[in-house]
Amino acid sequence: MCGFKPVGIYPFETKKCVIIMAPHTSIVDFFLGLMMIRYLKLKMVMVMKKEFFVFPIKYPLKWIGVVPVDRHHSRHFAEFATDIVKSRDEVALIICPEGTRTLVNRWKKGFYQIAMEANVPIGLSHIDFRTRTLGVGQMFYPTGDYEKDMVEIEKYYHGMRGYHKGWFNLENEPVTPHEWDKN
Repeated sequence: MCGFKPVGIYPFETKKCVIIMAPHTSIVDFFLGLMMIRYLKLKMVMVMKKEFFVFPIKYPLKWIGVVPVDRHHSRHFAEFATDIVKSRDEVALIICPEGTRTLVNRWKKGFYQIAMEANVPIGLSHIDFRTRTLGVGQMFYPTGDYEKDMVEIEKYYHGMRGYHKGWFNLENEPVTPHEWDKN
């Protein structure tokens, strides 16, 4: 696992979920996340901007379950992704809620809308370069109150650091104790 310790919950109590992966500050996150997904043996679908789907790498991307997304038509993305989740018996839809590898102050809402529409939980997963841990730490069941739920979701990520120090909006927040910190 490239020096990272897998932590968190598995197996999941659900066969379908939306998994958010944060912090997302580098393309390195893709490869670490892919190792985590393979380690957990998830039946995953991951979304990635269509610009990555060029010869010859588009074929391995499709083979591992990556679906190209046209970010210029992003208002239809939630509907497109919800259909993916609803149409399968078992799936973990992987989304980076920041929507980019650079610093953002607010995450995109698509992952939340997809989970609500598909009536599935949100898996809170991370790749933390501060603690050198990665995994899915908990399942969060959205209530429909986006602002309130985001406060709870962001608590999970407080104090985590991405590959590029300073590029994650919750990096300097107080660290929330996690179950694996107690060991």
